[in-house]
Amino acid sequence: MTQKIALVTGASRGLGAAMAEQLAVQGWHVVAVARTTGGLEEVDDRAKAANASGGLTLAPMDITNDDAMRHLCRSIFDRWGGIDLWVHAAIHAAPMAPAGHIDVKDWDKSVAINLRATGTLIPMVEPLLRTRPGGTALFLDDPRAGQTFFGAYGATKAGQIALAHSWAAETVKTGPNVRIVTPAPMATATRGRFFPGEDRSRLALPQAEAKRILENL
Repeated sequence: MTQKIALVTGASRGLGAAMAEQLAVQGWHVVAVARTTGGLEEVDDRAKAANASGGLTLAPMDITNDDAMRHLCRSIFDRWGGIDLWVHAAIHAAPMAPAGHIDVKDWDKSVAINLRATGTLIPMVEPLLRTRPGGTALFLDDPRAGQTFFGAYGATKAGQIALAHSWAAETVKTGPNVRIVTPAPMATATRGRFFPGEDRSRLALPQAEAKRILENL
């Protein structure tokens, strides 16, 4: 049986890292993308320590670099002919601030990573998914739009998910399959910045949540 191929963007920490590890454990070959080389290497080490039957190709790059991502997608096609799954977990969580005090650099980075990169990646990744029966794109929602102090993150994340919903509606008959799920609250560094002092013992572990989401795809 041909090994399944997954592309995970934002694979160096949090749920993205957990998804990459879990897929490798389940026998997938994972192309893991993130800006942090050290974080990707840690993901690879954990997968190997878990005796993963799959493997990882580490791709340390910035998803906002159109040329780099275009080259990566072409390389994936040349090597494997396409992908079975794209997990888009890359996110920029800007510091919480009142809308009237959002730093322009934080705003621009939120737009670039959360929204613009999604819009540029979909046309690059869609042809890879179309090569596989049941090719699936997975987006991870975190509905914060309109909440106090979540302006930059909430607005750009909502825009990302709105774009994913449009793509899902457009591809019902043609594929790929576009899924949008809302993970349970998890004990991640991002949530720790949003909710300092929260009782983290009540939160889900990213590894458990990754397994649950993949089981329900």
